[in-house]
Amino acid sequence: MSDMNGVQNGAMLGFAWKVALRELRGGLAGFRVFLACLALGVAGIAAVGSLTAAINMGLAAEGRSILGGDVSVTLTYRSATEDERAWMDAAGDVSEIADLRSMVGTVGEEVERSLAQVKGVDGAYPLYGTVGLEGIDTLAEGIEQRDGRWGLVAETVLIDRLGLALGDELSLGTGTFVLRGALTAEPDAAAGGMALGPRVIVATEGLREVGLLSEGTLYETLYRIRVEPGTDIAALGEDFAETFPEAGARWRDRANAAPGVARFVERIGAFLVLVGLAALVIGGVGVGAAVRGYLNRKVPTIAALRTLGTPAGTVFAAYLMQIAVIAALGIAIGLIIGGGGVALAGPWIAEALPVPARFGIYPTPLAIAALYGMLTAALFALWPLSWLREVRPAQLFRLSGGGETTDHIPRPSMLAVLVIATLLFALVVAALSGAPELALGVIAVITAALLILRGVGALAARGAERLARGPLGRRSPSLRLALGAIGAPGGGTVDVVMALGLGLGVLSAIGQVDHNMQRLIQTQLPAGAPAFFLVDIQPDQVEPVQARLAGIDGVERVETAPMLRGVITQLEGVPAREAEIDPDGAWVLRGDRGVTYSVEPPEGAVLTAGEWWPADYDGPPLVSFIDEEGRQLGLEPGDEITVSILGRPITATIANLRVVEWQGLGMNFIMVMSPNALQGAPHTHIATVYADEASEAPVLRAIGREFLNVTAVRVREQIDRVSGALANLGAATRWGALAVLLTGLAVLIGSAGAAAERQVREAAVLKVLGAERPTILSSFALRAALMGLLAGVVALIWGSVAAWAVTAFVLDGDFALAPLQALAVILGGALLNLIAGLAFAARPLRLRPAGVLRAEAG
Repeated sequence: MSDMNGVQNGAMLGFAWKVALRELRGGLAGFRVFLACLALGVAGIAAVGSLTAAINMGLAAEGRSILGGDVSVTLTYRSATEDERAWMDAAGDVSEIADLRSMVGTVGEEVERSLAQVKGVDGAYPLYGTVGLEGIDTLAEGIEQRDGRWGLVAETVLIDRLGLALGDELSLGTGTFVLRGALTAEPDAAAGGMALGPRVIVATEGLREVGLLSEGTLYETLYRIRVEPGTDIAALGEDFAETFPEAGARWRDRANAAPGVARFVERIGAFLVLVGLAALVIGGVGVGAAVRGYLNRKVPTIAALRTLGTPAGTVFAAYLMQIAVIAALGIAIGLIIGGGGVALAGPWIAEALPVPARFGIYPTPLAIAALYGMLTAALFALWPLSWLREVRPAQLFRLSGGGETTDHIPRPSMLAVLVIATLLFALVVAALSGAPELALGVIAVITAALLILRGVGALAARGAERLARGPLGRRSPSLRLALGAIGAPGGGTVDVVMALGLGLGVLSAIGQVDHNMQRLIQTQLPAGAPAFFLVDIQPDQVEPVQARLAGIDGVERVETAPMLRGVITQLEGVPAREAEIDPDGAWVLRGDRGVTYSVEPPEGAVLTAGEWWPADYDGPPLVSFIDEEGRQLGLEPGDEITVSILGRPITATIANLRVVEWQGLGMNFIMVMSPNALQGAPHTHIATVYADEASEAPVLRAIGREFLNVTAVRVREQIDRVSGALANLGAATRWGALAVLLTGLAVLIGSAGAAAERQVREAAVLKVLGAERPTILSSFALRAALMGLLAGVVALIWGSVAAWAVTAFVLDGDFALAPLQALAVILGGALLNLIAGLAFAARPLRLRPAGVLRAEAG
């Protein structure tokens, strides 16, 4: 019996496939929007995935050059001990680099100074890669000592900023250097993280002579090691950690040459993929609309098949196969455009990237994009296709005379399948996105937005139908016709509101987040923030610096504190790299962190757990830790942490947790220790200078002339740098949002095209009844504008709510609506739908009523 059922099922599927092939011979008429929507969404995801893969492959392939070696060992505020250096020399060829921030200035009567990122190198630098230079042939001749003067090379931006020429003298630390060349390319730039100023390269020995590498000053020493081919680098790292467990060193190898860049690329890639997913979902709306329109046109064929005894399941299978073939074609087009386009444009894209990339065809991102496309097509096509399993032949023949399949709710079993498919889709996206929490959040927002937009579209259709019959409709024939068309079954209102509302909503949300991010940086963050951070103040310079700045008009106050930096090596006796912690707090353990000591709590500090130590405390070391990150690391009062400071491990007990407000840019430290914990440790001081903008130049001149070793970091300049970086990021996300809107426009054009078919008969009837062309055209324009206006308003509301959530809970700031952008979203929705509607209005107005009505009758 089961064999017989299997034969019958196989025969039915074979028949369904024949029907699908026969239908496909008619071409792709009616499926152009289907293909465009699916192809655009898949292309966006494939392009972002391919670009991310190219960058990751470039980082992996160029790991040695990016890192400057096979291995990098970083120490804070100190050089390697004899034993540590001997271990490194035994591992391979070694290059020692010192990295710090300092002020560089002109020499003469008119002194100009600028913050620079200074790199001190030895004769072995670079182990890999090439330094790009202008004005000299080799780095060695640019930084060597001649006639008692050390040389340096600097980036062009610094040379232009200070108005320099080759051969000019520059002050650095307590000494004078000669500018001998322009730095055009730094092979290991990507491994250095964010620089606060232009790059300057000098000889390490020169830095020592001018006091910039003295004990307690803020610098890092990086040891780049070139190992023999075939060396097990992982085993080498484990041996270093076991040999020097308390060194407080940061180990990095060529496989993870630029972790900050890799994390940034991964997160931005994940975000843009999710934006592309939003475009694909909008495309799904177009897919559903195209399938419904196609089924409406195929009602006579479907009715004939059912009347001849073809089971509903077979008819369903036939059209499902047909939709699957067309979806596969759309996905293939999207993969070619997205993956192939990025591969072909690789040489041009590479020139704009700050990191290496290896462009090509990468199967994994293309497979993910194809999977997303298939799942989206299935989700949005199954709803209208499910009508085929439930409609009766008699209903089909009634629909053959005119009607729509739109108003259809699937049976509970099919609804359950759709719910399961949606959950599966969400889980797949979360698993493959690289940012599961963000992915689930985006999916939840998009799902909620779709449901809201669908509901608003349905309510708008019902409301328009009532208004058309009411006093408002009777005042204007054009308005009555427009409202009646909006409320008519199959009028496309729901599809337009969903597609345009989702596209404009994503654009609105991204734009509002970008606006609020820039506003927070430009206005709220600097409010009450210091004008300068002064670093590397020697202990005997603290009082002179304070006295000198107090004499400058506009300087409100100067706050100082001891400044050290340490690496957390253990949490409760467990090596930090092995501790089980909340990933959100992992950044605290990734590098060295600020440490100070104090008798009293910092001004305004709020303790959330534990107590502060007495003023005369002289027991075992205690530490005050920031509350949020402390809890993420699993710390509470009474726990112990070990911090490596200047190579010396200090184990301290958590005395208390305290709240730190970073927004004010004041003097905040992750760790504040009891004074006895750091007795005898060489260190410098840091100061925050609160002053008005007019006094910033005098402060900079005073520090530059009288305290040559002190580095002044201008807060306003760094805020501008961050703002510029965020502007670039915002531009990338806006391009992603425009891709979403483009897909929405494709759906919009498809809806307008479908509406035009209905408008042909509508215009013919109205002409017979005596309506003039201006009246008919104005009704078409009004319906398009009203539907677009509605979509724009709803998009603004849900997009602003999403932006508020991001601003309040992610950026931890106050949300403010951007009025001009809000108006642009609302008017943009009306304008876009109006243009799409009018673009298809010519044909209904041009055709003669008699021909249209005869064709419909016969």
